Amino acid sequence: MGTGKTTISEELCRMTGRKLLDMDKEIEKREKRKIPEIFDTDGEEYFRNLETDFLREMQKEEDVIVSCGGGVPLRQENVEEMTKSGTIVLLSASPETIFERVRDSHDRPILEKNKSVSYIEELLERRRPWYEKAADVEIVTDGKEIFNIAREILEKCSCQ
Repeated sequence: MGTGKTTISEELCRMTGRKLLDMDKEIEKREKRKIPEIFDTDGEEYFRNLETDFLREMQKEEDVIVSCGGGVPLRQENVEEMTKSGTIVLLSASPETIFERVRDSHDRPILEKNKSVSYIEELLERRRPWYEKAADVEIVTDGKEIFNIAREILEKCSCQ
């Protein structure tokens, strides 16, 4: 959350001409409701199942960049699905940077009632082993321009 996945994915698509599949936006479109409403009505497990279903479905897509939600790598089956598709890039940022980027957002149910640097730090620490295990490449986004982050990804992934 708040590391720049959507913004960077959009820039990568602009640079490469590939199609963007933004998982959260696609799920909202399919469900005809926002993610916080999905969490409130059906719970996190239901939402996580939607993410897994999405990953399975997008296997048939070619030349796409997929922007996944922050909880996706927490399920091994999701990592296996992502691995089939290509390079997995982990965008990371400090808890302070993430807080600055998300503090006025109300679209992140995991953070909504816990919006603080300390909670973000704790969440990142719990998730970091999963993220690192899944990632082929890690890119730190703190203090970098969008174009430069996208160029760094293309250089490290050789996926131009």
